[in-house]
Amino acid sequence: MFTEPIRDKEQLRAMADYWLNLQNYRNYLLIVLGVCTALRIGDLLKLRDEDVYDFESKKFRSHIIVVEQKTGKIKKIAISRQAKHALRLWFPHSRSGFLFENNRKKNPSPINRTQAWRIVKAAAIEAKVDGCIACHSLRKTFGYFAHSTGVMPGLIMDLYNHSSFEITKRYLGISQDDRDRVYLGVDFF
Repeated sequence: MFTEPIRDKEQLRAMADYWLNLQNYRNYLLIVLGVCTALRIGDLLKLRDEDVYDFESKKFRSHIIVVEQKTGKIKKIAISRQAKHALRLWFPHSRSGFLFENNRKKNPSPINRTQAWRIVKAAAIEAKVDGCIACHSLRKTFGYFAHSTGVMPGLIMDLYNHSSFEITKRYLGISQDDRDRVYLGVDFF
């Protein structure tokens, strides 16, 4: 079964707000940064404080620069307004140097993929999101909403570093309802 994007903005907001209302800013940041950066979960979990914050100038960076694990390609990602807001909430609490720190281990380390899945899954259940929702859903959600706002599919493919458009099409999670809106929404006469 394939993971699906979160297609409803209210449900996406509810997923993030679930952790925000519990004042669990690390988990809130995971949801927000996962969607806003479209990074694979392995790349997201390895982010360190200095990847998002310039300690010399004492301000958040404008971009995150990562070398993707899967492709080995360098990716430069602009940090959005929503992502900076989530970072500001979490940053005073970060202690290990990892954005998604595992506070149960003595040596500084990030949470693992299983814990990240639990965080996403708990928020999805709370927000009553249907379908197969997992960490990869955050990455797919970015593309789904970018596509629905008119971003060219070729640009989305480039942002994902996909080698073919067929892969990108699967990520976009286009449903029959989306197709129906196109057929019914275009006025010709």
